[in-house]
Amino acid sequence: MAPPLITVVLPAYDEQEQLKECLDSLLGQSFREFEIIVVRTPSPHCPEERLVEAYELRDARVRVLRLDTEPGIGQARMAGATHARGDYLLFLDSDHLLPADAFEAMAARLAETGEVDLLLFGHNREYRGKVWPGNAAELLAAAGPEVFTLNEHPELFGAPPLIWDRLVRNSAAPTFPDGFYEEVPAVHRSLLSASRIAVLDRECVTIRRRHTLHPEGSEGASHFDLFDRYESTFELLDAQPAEAPPVNPEVRTHLFTRMVRHYLFVYDLPGTLTRAERPQFFQRAAEHYKRFLPEGYRRPDGREGIKFSLLASNSYTTFEVAKFSRLSGVRR
Repeated sequence: MAPPLITVVLPAYDEQEQLKECLDSLLGQSFREFEIIVVRTPSPHCPEERLVEAYELRDARVRVLRLDTEPGIGQARMAGATHARGDYLLFLDSDHLLPADAFEAMAARLAETGEVDLLLFGHNREYRGKVWPGNAAELLAAAGPEVFTLNEHPELFGAPPLIWDRLVRNSAAPTFPDGFYEEVPAVHRSLLSASRIAVLDRECVTIRRRHTLHPEGSEGASHFDLFDRYESTFELLDAQPAEAPPVNPEVRTHLFTRMVRHYLFVYDLPGTLTRAERPQFFQRAAEHYKRFLPEGYRRPDGREGIKFSLLASNSYTTFEVAKFSRLSGVRR
């Protein structure tokens, strides 16, 4: 039997009981040459065995990998990837839905481009009955129809680092660290190592949550892991082999902007950091701002630029007062 085109690696963490709908949307695809590896662990957030077993018995394209330990989600993804037979990997979560023609569109695009290391595509977010386009929509549309390298489109490093909005060539499967925000370095490393990148300019995945949920499994994991993730990417930029083509300096600029936006997003996200953690997180973010600031960098305009400026000067108190003033409707 010929290997499938796509292997979906799907950790079965299902805190919001959405796994069944995700699997149904996958098995309802008009394109049939794919397989699904469901990674089930002893986590209390995984569904009962009978649910995943039912899908395994129902369709031969579904295989369940049953782990005896409870790893973090990154380790679960890598365990699933080691069993993949497909040419390309698609890493999904239980709260994802795909339109019925998503795989058909991916296959058609790959027939046009030939083998690529990454096929990037769009996504949208559904929350409280409303749907919003993903933050990378304009970047993907601007990339055009031709196969390209990262140096030709360094602005892609400014996109949110999401592992589930791309097909990754199986032979270049990413590695994920333990802890939270494990997809950040995996995405960045795959971009840097890719020699052929293409875009499918359409939305292929709907995510049905407000923000990322992290299952238990990595001892000591915290939201402060985010600093290690971006630090490792900047270290990777600095450690490029001498024989490799020089990395476009704009990559560093776009990465820096994405890093600061990510830090501010996590900082502002309700319920993410405790009151005691907030000043420490802000200080760590300010330290990274100073440490990784590219030469000649221009901050964004408007309110976002003001937030960048306050972070650059490590002005925690002023930042908090300004935020409180906006929430209270106070005008200055």
